[in-house]
Amino acid sequence: MAKDKTMYVCSNCGQESAKWIGKCPSCGQWNTFKEIKVPGDTARQTATTAASAAGRVLRKNKPMRLSEISNHDDPRIDMHDGELNRVLGGGLVPGSIVLLGGEPGIGKSTLSLQTMLRLPEKRILYVSGEESAHQLKMRAERLAGGGLSNDDNFLLLCENSLEAIFEHIKEEKPELVVIDSIQTISTEDVESSAGSIAQVRECASALLRFAKTSGVPVILIGHITKEGTLAGPKILEHIVDTVIQFEGDQHYMYRILRSMKNRFGSTSELGIYEMQQTGLRQVSNPSELLLTQDHDGLSGIAISSAIEGVRPFLVETQALVSSAAYGTPQRSATGFDQRRLNMLLAVLEKRVGFKLMQKDVFINIAGGLRVTDLAMDLSVIAAVLSSNVDTPIEQGWCMAGEVGLSGEVRPVNRIEQRIAEAEKLGFAHMIIPQHNLQGFNRKKFNIELHPVRKVEGALRELFG
Repeated sequence: MAKDKTMYVCSNCGQESAKWIGKCPSCGQWNTFKEIKVPGDTARQTATTAASAAGRVLRKNKPMRLSEISNHDDPRIDMHDGELNRVLGGGLVPGSIVLLGGEPGIGKSTLSLQTMLRLPEKRILYVSGEESAHQLKMRAERLAGGGLSNDDNFLLLCENSLEAIFEHIKEEKPELVVIDSIQTISTEDVESSAGSIAQVRECASALLRFAKTSGVPVILIGHITKEGTLAGPKILEHIVDTVIQFEGDQHYMYRILRSMKNRFGSTSELGIYEMQQTGLRQVSNPSELLLTQDHDGLSGIAISSAIEGVRPFLVETQALVSSAAYGTPQRSATGFDQRRLNMLLAVLEKRVGFKLMQKDVFINIAGGLRVTDLAMDLSVIAAVLSSNVDTPIEQGWCMAGEVGLSGEVRPVNRIEQRIAEAEKLGFAHMIIPQHNLQGFNRKKFNIELHPVRKVEGALRELFG
């Protein structure tokens, strides 16, 4: 039997080293190398286990020409969830391994469980290492409204041992496997506790080999650290085929399912859900839900036409500007990049002439959403100025535009979709960048467009 080896792995990026290093040469972080023990025959044992669990013998691969490889696409598995199918790129690919991450209590287990209950045609093995069978039964009945339609093909297993899980897979022969969560699963080949770098790495590698050799897709649920990254070694994200992250504020009802990596589809897709008592409801038109309240006469509120993924939707930007109670003014942003907020405030002070050095500025994106679209810049500046002068923006106005350091309003992509969404929701006026009018037909829209080149022009249109 081969001797156990000791190696060091960076917990931030997954860089390996034969000895301990203070500063990681790959990511530059300090004191991130952790010692792990790797048995010499781990790879052979896990490969044999995965092959036996798949019920077939590992085949020896041979080099092939590109012309000899068939280019047919395997039919994807319909998850009966339009938002999840969109994020996955059209459905779940057979033999793929998907990592679903999110903060505690955000709804990862709820999403996976209610999705599995909607697949009565598939034989599913749901492995839970965190909750008891009784807890999952109560949640499943609540999500299914008291009746379980997938009771015959839905198998529930409460187990933490990887070897025991493979034994049950060999007996039951499921068509889809869900692991909740990967941080609670451990293998006997590694002498460390569950959730450690070595355990997560070996368990994920064994499940990857099982998925690729058997063709059975595997969904892994992972935890999020306090820094907002997936717990465990960074190599976990390199192992899997798809990484999707469940985001949102627990105090709000909306959740965003965002694709961070996808070998079988686009990473620009996202799905939006609404948390309800009976589970997660798909939100097909988020604009109508985000703009339901009447804010007539209230200052510090601006509406922006943003695009996240492939869908445009209108977002409400809220700002509050007040005199600094202490010596150092505060800058706070919820749902928006705080560093970009500081840049926009500097542009507003330098190029427009509004003094905000002694003012507290708070920005909030309504609904608990986190938006990364650069077209939000114009609405952030408009909301800040509206709150600063205590003058509300008239009803029926929305905007879209990126703001540069010199105060210019830069063009944004897919402007026609943004305008169409604003017109559909009844907006009468929209501020857009001047450069977006090149090759643009204004006659097919009934909404009145106000093209601007600089921030001063946009503020003049809004406040006269």
